[in-house]
Amino acid sequence: MSAESSNLSNIELRAVIKYFVKKGKTPKEIFEDMVSVLQESAPSYTMVKKWARLFQQGRESCEDDPRPGRPVTVVTEENVRKLSTGRPTNKIMADS
Repeated sequence: MSAESSNLSNIELRAVIKYFVKKGKTPKEIFEDMVSVLQESAPSYTMVKKWARLFQQGRESCEDDPRPGRPVTVVTEENVRKLSTGRPTNKIMADS
């Protein structure tokens, strides 16, 4: 696998960890195997330990749990264009 093609998403990395946990590998073995294949794209040993523990405890999902609070805003070209024009985009800003 080339360095360019080894950039896996977090969910894909966690699925690999989950697979190895089900095969009975230790977090250290999982980490070493992932580093040998993914090199710099491998997750940290701390993350491998965390997810291995969660899967050993019965977790099935590889996705992040929802977080409380306001959702993250999205940076889009349209939003950047609106801000870069320097014109107020609502009444509160216009009154300033």
